[in-house]
This record gives sequence, C-alpha cells and structure tokens, in this order.
Amino acid sequence: MKTIHLILGGARSGKSRLAEQTATDIAHRDKCSVVYVATAQAGDDEMAQRIARHRRERSDEWLCVEEPIYLARALLNIAKQYPKAVILVDCLTLWVTNCLLHDANSWHAEKQSLMDCLEQLAQPVVLVSNEVGQGVVPLGQLSRRFVDESGWLHQDIAACASHVTLVVAGLPLVLK
Repeated sequence: MKTIHLILGGARSGKSRLAEQTATDIAHRDKCSVVYVATAQAGDDEMAQRIARHRRERSDEWLCVEEPIYLARALLNIAKQYPKAVILVDCLTLWVTNCLLHDANSWHAEKQSLMDCLEQLAQPVVLVSNEVGQGVVPLGQLSRRFVDESGWLHQDIAACASHVTLVVAGLPLVLK
C-alpha cells in the first residue's frame, strides 16, 4: 500500500517535529534514508533565521534538496536517485506561496504535476503543510486565492493519503 502522510497544523504547532519523527521512524523500520525537500526561500532576515533553525534541528544524515517551485520534478528526480528513501516535504503552503508569486497562471499545472507525481511514487512520502482555513476570510485577492488553493490542495492530498494528522499544541490528532 502506498504510504502518504499529510501532516497539517498552525504555525509553531509541532507539525514539522512530528513529520521529522514520522520520517525517521519509517526510515528505521524500512532500513533506508530520508531525503528532506525544503520549499522555503529566505526572502528576509526572519525567514533566513527560520531556515537556519530548521537546518540545525534536522538530522545530519539526511540529504536535503531545496526546491521552491518545481516540486513534482524534484520528487521524481529523488525517486530515481534514491528509490528506497523516505521523502519529507516541508512545507506545502510555502510551495503554494512560491508558485502563486512566481507565476500564478502556472499554479494549476504545478498542482496537477504534484498530484500525478504522488500517484507514481513508490516510496513513503511525508508532507507538511499549514492549516490556513480556520481563520476569517482574508482581505486581498492574492491572500484569498492562497487560502482557497491551499485548502483545495489539502483536500486533494488528503483524499489520496494513507494518513492525515492535524497537530495542535504539539499534540497529533489522527484524522485518517
């Protein structure tokens, strides 16, 4: 059975920590490595500090691939190079942001490429994303589109995922 874990949560909810532990557990069980796919871009000092903290906290044994936009292509390349590795992607909402800001017209093609890719991958995949749909409807067209597209992406991935977990205050709530 294909293993896709979708781990959702708010900012500082503990979702990345849970995802890293999940990937580590799978790697130990399957006696394989972890490939960490980072989607963040350091557009300011605060984001650069966040990225640096994530780098310090993750295992030195993991290979890290940075891909802010062409996620499906990166995942397929990883699958070819490391066919037994667990793939951990952190995070999808940063990826959505990057895609919408890079070329909003190509978003649907990039999303479809990711969905097709997830169907093709044989190895376990752990996907981290921010749950952004629990607040008020944001002001501004781009902000509303971001929330809408993120929510639809989460629904589509959750439909094909084997596991879906919501993390709140460091506590996982298994949804699927």
